[in-house]
Amino acid sequence: MLDRPELVAPDAPLARRALRALPSVLFYVAVAVIAWFIWPTSLGGCTTLTLVSGHSMEPTYVTGDIVVARCGQPAVGDVIVYAPDEVAGNSRIIHRVVGGTADGWVMQGDNNEFLDPFEPAGDEVLGVARVHIPKVGLVFQTFSNAWVWIAMIALALAMLVWPSKDESDDDLDDDDRDELPSDDGPSDEQRPDTLSPDELSPHELSPHEQSPDEGWDLLGGDRGRAPDRAPELEPSA
Repeated sequence: MLDRPELVAPDAPLARRALRALPSVLFYVAVAVIAWFIWPTSLGGCTTLTLVSGHSMEPTYVTGDIVVARCGQPAVGDVIVYAPDEVAGNSRIIHRVVGGTADGWVMQGDNNEFLDPFEPAGDEVLGVARVHIPKVGLVFQTFSNAWVWIAMIALALAMLVWPSKDESDDDLDDDDRDELPSDDGPSDEQRPDTLSPDELSPHELSPHEQSPDEGWDLLGGDRGRAPDRAPELEPSA
């Protein structure tokens, strides 16, 4: 008898595993792209987030806006974020390039009638504005308030301590179960004392425990006692 060749199906489990792993792979890729995009210049990255404060760039940017700047070579007309060496404390300024070269850019705010006293060049330029997110900075300003954080922590603790509805129902069910009678039978206090056969009445004795002289009079005699003698039968005619 010849052996039939077995048909080998495609490796379906491997394909299914690959499909299941695809969302995770896409998630990690997205996280890597976002991390690369927002990695700050202070940590060797190429992104600078600037919270606008003041009126020098109105109406382009107003207080509370966030501007995302990316490293690159600016040109005249670009809005850049720079940190002049002459200002202590690593202060950043976001203004527009109105002239100059890479050796020193001439800067001016859109709402200012005068030029900046600084001409940033080289490492002083942190990045060119790429993304504008209006009013989001107001949220950061709100969360920078200590009382807001205290209120949020108190609310979180209250939510952790306060029992949920399901837990309350479980506690009530436990109390109800404690009040229900046990199925283990009557307790020792409720169980009647065991009586000996001599103390039981004929009605409480089983047929095997009844004496020959006592029992049920099924012929209508006295209950609890057998007849003294059997009834005499009259001869039939």
